[in-house]
Amino acid sequence: MNNLIWLLRASKWARNPPGKSRVRLVLAVIGVAIVIVALEKLGLWPDWARLSEGRAPRLPR
Repeated sequence: MNNLIWLLRASKWARNPPGKSRVRLVLAVIGVAIVIVALEKLGLWPDWARLSEGRAPRLPR
C-alpha cells in the first residue's frame, strides 16, 4: 500500500515538477546540513551548540 502512495507521488512529480526556487531551497537546506556535520566532525563546532552526553531526565509517571 505504501509503495502505491509513493508511486502516485512520483507520477504527480513527473507531470508537474517543482519550480526552480523550490529546488534551490531544498539544495540550500541540504548544503547547510552538510556544512554543519562537517564542522562538527572537524571539531570546529562551538561548545555552546553541542549536546551533553547524558540521557535526558525522565518524568515520573
